[in-house]
Amino acid sequence: MASVEAAAEHERILREIESTDTNCIGPTLRSVYDGQEHGLFMDKLEGRIRNHDREIEKMCNHHFQGFVDSITELLKVRGEAQKLKSQVIDTNRRLQEDGKEILSSMDELRQCRLQQCNIAATIDKLSHCLPVLEMYSRLQEQMKARRYYPALRTLEQLEHTCLPRASHYRFCTIMAENILVLRTQIRDIAMSDLKDFLESIRKHSDKIGETAMKQAQLQRTLDSALSHQQRTGLSRRPRKEAGQSTEVNGQGGSPVSEQDSGILDVEDEEEEEELPGAQDLVDFSPVYRCLHIYTVLGARDTFESYYRKQRRKQARLVLQPHSNMHETLDGYRMFFNHIVGFFVVEDHVLHTTRGLVNRAYVEELWELALSKTIAALRTHSSYCTDPDLVLDLKNLIVLFADTLQGYGFLVNQLFDMLLEMREQYGEILLKKWSGTFRQILDQDNYSPIPVSMEEEYRCIVGQFPFQDPELEKLPYPKKLPFSAFVPKVYVQVKEFIYACLKFSEDLHLSSTEIDDMIRKSTNLLLTRTLSNCLQYAIKKKNVGLAELVQIIINTTHLEQSCHFLEGFISNITNIPPDTINATKLYGMATFKDARHTAEEEIYTNLNQKIDQFLQLADYDWIAPQAGSQASDYLSDLIAFLCSTFAVFTNLPGKAIEHATMPGKVAQTACMSACKHLSTSLLQLLLEADVRQVSMGALQQFNLDVKECERFARAGPVPGFQGDTLLLAFIDLRQLLDLFTQWDWSTYLADYGRPTCKYLRVNPHTALALLEKISRAMKDTSRKNNVFAQFRKNERDKQKLIDTVVKQLRNLISTQQS
Repeated sequence: MASVEAAAEHERILREIESTDTNCIGPTLRSVYDGQEHGLFMDKLEGRIRNHDREIEKMCNHHFQGFVDSITELLKVRGEAQKLKSQVIDTNRRLQEDGKEILSSMDELRQCRLQQCNIAATIDKLSHCLPVLEMYSRLQEQMKARRYYPALRTLEQLEHTCLPRASHYRFCTIMAENILVLRTQIRDIAMSDLKDFLESIRKHSDKIGETAMKQAQLQRTLDSALSHQQRTGLSRRPRKEAGQSTEVNGQGGSPVSEQDSGILDVEDEEEEEELPGAQDLVDFSPVYRCLHIYTVLGARDTFESYYRKQRRKQARLVLQPHSNMHETLDGYRMFFNHIVGFFVVEDHVLHTTRGLVNRAYVEELWELALSKTIAALRTHSSYCTDPDLVLDLKNLIVLFADTLQGYGFLVNQLFDMLLEMREQYGEILLKKWSGTFRQILDQDNYSPIPVSMEEEYRCIVGQFPFQDPELEKLPYPKKLPFSAFVPKVYVQVKEFIYACLKFSEDLHLSSTEIDDMIRKSTNLLLTRTLSNCLQYAIKKKNVGLAELVQIIINTTHLEQSCHFLEGFISNITNIPPDTINATKLYGMATFKDARHTAEEEIYTNLNQKIDQFLQLADYDWIAPQAGSQASDYLSDLIAFLCSTFAVFTNLPGKAIEHATMPGKVAQTACMSACKHLSTSLLQLLLEADVRQVSMGALQQFNLDVKECERFARAGPVPGFQGDTLLLAFIDLRQLLDLFTQWDWSTYLADYGRPTCKYLRVNPHTALALLEKISRAMKDTSRKNNVFAQFRKNERDKQKLIDTVVKQLRNLISTQQS
């Protein structure tokens, strides 16, 4: 059984060897050598070979004749083949000889074809490289020419378009590596230009602002001319725009200007009819260029943040005024020029760039600038004491406000501040006019103005509204009733009104508001400044009665001129004086008060003069008998009063509102002087230092009082009815009559009755004088021989005095209870 299987396996192997490629029989033979039947297989293999050999032999025998025939035919063909070979060799030789030229031409053609291929390849490569090189060359030229924004555009095109087409070249790799360096260089250079621009406009902002304010002033002049031409029906030439804005396209195109300077040089020429625009002084191309570059680089936010931060810092520097700015107008002008220049630049950047600065940012800066400007102006203007400087400052502030308002900024707070400054200006004016009024009053001679010719009279009347038909009829030379300070004060009041009007101009106020402000300021001038000056002139030392009388006359005429001032204010403000709620002038009250003060000063001076004369009184209070006439001091006093009251005849009495009758001031002064004289004489008699009073001294005192009564009865001032002036001495007269007539029984009996003869005699006064007389009588060391002979009569009189003293004391105690 095993042998059968082995035989079948050997058969299979043999078939496989016969049918398989010899390269693949290795595994088959290995299986034979690995088996145990190797010899048997070899036998079978040799038997199979022998079989195949027998088959081959049979086949060869079958085809042998044909083979012999083929060899015979082949031998026959060999001769022909030799001939053919000779012919072929000869033909080849001739062909080789003939083809040498063709081969040479073919080599040349091959070389040409090769060169042509190389040239085509070179052209193809150069077509890729040349745009890169040209672009890079253009980039270098633009960098050299400092045209950085186009260079950045070229760099972008080089990076994204040209270099990718030739990226396998080494020089392109070097260029690609250098792109970042170039971008950084362009960014740094652009930022450097921007810094130079910011520094330049910081230094030259005053020049920019000065030009802008000149333009605003020119516009105001043109507007005034326009309004005048419209009133006259003339046509107006359209105003040429100050400058053209530099616009930037929405696609981030290159700015128009490629200059790098921040400020253009513009020479001031007086003969130029038109000023260049303020923005025309500035070359904004560095800003535009840097903005475009940072936008292309994708860092626009960084640029915007940096620009705004730097401009905020510059704004804080601009808004810091110099410590001595208030000393001159140039200091304020430079301060305003810097601020205007700053915001002119920001306004132009706002309108010519998209998003670099926005309206909210500019308004925020303006609010900061406005608050700091107003604070600085309030602080520095408070140091100013020159009204002309304040007025010039006001005009400068108005021009400053109008300039910025023309650029769209809100300036209402500036005009509100000007209204506050108006109060300060008014106080400064009041101080200035206070000095002016005092100088006028100090230099005045307080004498009527003499006029020697018609021109002088018309000149004074032209300055002061004075009309007196009777005076005009008098021949020259003649005198005006008032002194020189009247027209001078009136002219100065008008000058003050003009000064107030100048400040109110261009403040966008209505005529009613201007009229109200002028009237209020004029009221302060009259009621405070002029009033104080008049009070000072009246109450200063060494002012005589004649000067006081002239002041009364002057204030009377100034009072009458108040309604002319009302009309003057109405004419310059075009507001009728009878307008509802219109402020009235209080000048009349001022002059009335001044006149009343002058009158009181007259009364006071008269009383002081009387006191000075009374200090010369030297009574011998224990004189045994009286003299034959009044005391010398009293005679001198009466003479002084007579000459003084003669001066009062010059006082006005017809046209004065306060005087109901002519000479009322003189009458009041005379009555006051007499009352004061009477009171002073009584005090002199009752002085505590006078311990004793003799009857002789009392008689002398009575003579002096009679002299005073004679003066009063003579009527030193006309206008008193009857013996009205004598009533000033009634108290003294009744007292002296009581003692000289020794009428105590009547006094004591009738005391307290309305019809009492000695109604004005006070018991205290009578008691004090009676005690002095009693002490004189008791002093025996002073009695003369005549009194010594009548000692009994004296004792009786002394007893009577004691009795009267006791009754007076009882009367006083009864009154007190």
